[in-house]
Amino acid sequence: MPLAEFPAIAREAETRGYRTAWVGEASGTEAIVLSTLIATHTARIQIANGVIPVQTRTPIVYGQAAATLAHLAPGRFALGLGLSSEIIVGQWHGLPFAPSILQMREAVQIIRMTAAGERVNFEGKFYRLKNFRLAMPAPSPPPRIYLAALGPRMCELAGEVADGVLLNSAVPESVRHVEAGAKRAGRSLSDVDVSVYVRTCVTDEREPVREVLARDITGYAIVSAYARFFVECGFGEEVEAVNAAWKAGDRAGAVKGISERVLDGLGAVGSAEFCREQLAAFARTGVTPVVLPFAPPGATARASLLRTFRSFP
Repeated sequence: MPLAEFPAIAREAETRGYRTAWVGEASGTEAIVLSTLIATHTARIQIANGVIPVQTRTPIVYGQAAATLAHLAPGRFALGLGLSSEIIVGQWHGLPFAPSILQMREAVQIIRMTAAGERVNFEGKFYRLKNFRLAMPAPSPPPRIYLAALGPRMCELAGEVADGVLLNSAVPESVRHVEAGAKRAGRSLSDVDVSVYVRTCVTDEREPVREVLARDITGYAIVSAYARFFVECGFGEEVEAVNAAWKAGDRAGAVKGISERVLDGLGAVGSAEFCREQLAAFARTGVTPVVLPFAPPGATARASLLRTFRSFP
């Protein structure tokens, strides 16, 4: 969608009753700017990043940005962070990449201190800071922090230190790890907002669109971190088949390795009624479904995205 259309889309989302507008970042729009745009054109809807790489800005910059948005949209903004990848961090940004849970833990601590207006002195493995203090009043309430999580360790860290967690699949094991982390910090699962992306397309042409989804998932299943995650989800046979075909140069065969149960475990494709049932199934696991509209590329993509968007909530 052209950027000029985002204010109207955000207002429509708010009118329709969506709870949160999620803003991601990779190689397109910059997430803080787009979050600000949405915040200034709405009055009630929550705004959350889903997500920004923790490595591409310093924790102080994140703390300043989160505090600024918390003042601009009181009680509505959540900073969402993830560990990202070697391609995005190392190749695109030219920065050191270490997929370390400790880096996320340190960053969250510094961001909270910064946004709270505390004097920041910090000696860690990844960050060493001295004598920073926010030169404006600390926002009240403070900005929330969400973590994107695949593996059990990040799920537990989210339960321990974050206000929310964003999952890629509503896996009971992931929720249990979030709960374990929360208990370690003297909290309960109810203190953590557990959300999950559901790749959604409302369509009358179900099978071709499910093939598009299968191709998309294949691109993730050949990446080691996601492959491990899918195995933990119970999709070990599919991951093995996909990777065997891919390594043999059989791209079509790799896509065919994505089974029906994988598609239903990660997405919702079909009529509006079917997609609502799928979203409800995700919700019954105790998580909040996040409608992530997708569409086959081509001339009808825009209309398809809007149809999906306007079918909910």
